[in-house]
Amino acid sequence: MTDFRKVTDDLSVAPQIELADVARAKAEGFVLLINNSPDGESPDQPSSAEFEAAAKAAGLGYVHIPVRGGPTQEQAEAEHKLLAETDGPVLAWCRSGTRSIVTWSVGEALAGTHSRQDLIQLGAGAGYDLSGVLG
Repeated sequence: MTDFRKVTDDLSVAPQIELADVARAKAEGFVLLINNSPDGESPDQPSSAEFEAAAKAAGLGYVHIPVRGGPTQEQAEAEHKLLAETDGPVLAWCRSGTRSIVTWSVGEALAGTHSRQDLIQLGAGAGYDLSGVLG
């Protein structure tokens, strides 16, 4: 079972999820899924189209923001905007969860919604070291 790591009441991140995790995400109260994995990153990973179909079938929103390496400012701002506009918890994932939490934290830092120290602490609470990104 994939580890959904709660960062805030509005966001959890995870390493690569499986299609079966979509129904679990719905059952746990998530309303939006953000896929930060580029298609084809791993041969065994479902495609964005497959995740989108599963999300729609489960009644969940779905957005694909594929991040390669570090997120661009546009990707971080897009993810921040999605979270601000979504009424309910969001689950974001990538291969290890790192790009997802980094994309979120950069967006939060750019928007000024959390201090860098708060973001580093929130990341640590979910098992991610953001000090190199936000330090």
